[in-house]
Amino acid sequence: MKRTHLPLNALRVFDAAARHLSFTRAADELAVTPAAVGQQIRALEDVLGVVLFRRTPKGLELTPEGTAGLDPLREGFLRFEESVEAMQAGQASDRYTIAAPREFFAEWLAPRLARFQAGTPGIQYILSADEHADFTEANLDIAIRLVDGPGDLEGVQLAPALRVTVAAPQHRDAWIDWPGAPLPDGTLPCVKAGSPGQALASALAGMGRTILPLPLAESALAQGRLQALAEPEPAQRAYWLLAPAPQWRSRKVRALVGFLS
Repeated sequence: MKRTHLPLNALRVFDAAARHLSFTRAADELAVTPAAVGQQIRALEDVLGVVLFRRTPKGLELTPEGTAGLDPLREGFLRFEESVEAMQAGQASDRYTIAAPREFFAEWLAPRLARFQAGTPGIQYILSADEHADFTEANLDIAIRLVDGPGDLEGVQLAPALRVTVAAPQHRDAWIDWPGAPLPDGTLPCVKAGSPGQALASALAGMGRTILPLPLAESALAQGRLQALAEPEPAQRAYWLLAPAPQWRSRKVRALVGFLS
């Protein structure tokens, strides 16, 4: 029999029925009906070409064929459990490889990662310099990106999609532009920045006003390093925590996602 064709579910049912010598008690353990247990056993007997149980006046008994296969089967299930434990241990649950925009890391993410680290001693962070790094090539666990949705990845939005016009308390009456900043039509900016982080630094230096994602500006606003020139307004893009499905399902990523979201 090919390994890929092993009737693993039926073998699991057989193990339970053999331990209890009762389809009813096996069904209770497996959260199925006794009829479903009986169907699985009959299907397994058809595949193997042997009879595994017989009914006697004293109740259910294993046949010699059933008894012969039971110890190797249970040893196999034990090895399955050991394999799962080994794979989980290999996740390096104390290490996270993260890609995030530098400015968002400094203003929003780093303080929260510090709190997460304080509650889970031994955590190590490996930070990628490229927020758009390939997950496989960079061996990333998660990435944080300013996007309009998760796309083909699994994701959670870390903060509301809001933007705000800001400037330093003492600033030039001019605009700071960056790709994605919706400046008023006809505006001639004094600075053309390449990223929201450069626009933030320019605004903090008093070089002019700019429009930033609210999470990026919140810390500076709270500290008085920037002032809001208008109320926050809806934005198309937001900061999303993203990962491919395999990473998203891992225990360590679920723990961090739950803490940050």
